Amino acid sequence: MDVLETIFTRRSIRKFTGEPIRDEDLKTILKAGFQAPSAHNYQPREYIVVRDKETIKKISEFHKYAKMLPKAGCGIIVCGNKDKQPEMGFLIEDCSASIQNILLAAHGLGLGAVWCGLYSVEKLTEDMKDALELPENIIPIGMVVVGVKDEEKVAIDRYDESKVHFG
Repeated sequence: MDVLETIFTRRSIRKFTGEPIRDEDLKTILKAGFQAPSAHNYQPREYIVVRDKETIKKISEFHKYAKMLPKAGCGIIVCGNKDKQPEMGFLIEDCSASIQNILLAAHGLGLGAVWCGLYSVEKLTEDMKDALELPENIIPIGMVVVGVKDEEKVAIDRYDESKVHFG
């Protein structure tokens, strides 16, 4: 799939078969996350791949929008390291760019994925920190649930000329 087709056809997938995703696909997806741009090239991102059934159960219990996680291949929690990037705005931007790359890579590989937000909802970030036993300097920004998809969605053209402005 070429890059523009991937961008224009990617959709959030919330239904999965329960099959595990292949290790080589997971590595490709993570490599795509690492390729995202980073402010000042500080590279503050850390990735936690969650496959453990107990951890998955815990996350799906406290995150009401992650109920599909137990049927997916894994959850990828994209975190920012405040020691590497103390400017929270840049930290969030770096992690968000990485999340977008992860979503596009999963789609390009024929897998399904959905972004489940964490930051800046304090309860979600604290619950995730507790579930993963994260140190204070590591902030969970978002989670991408990835798996073998059990639904197909048609592409939506979201282009809106009225929101394009020139100065």
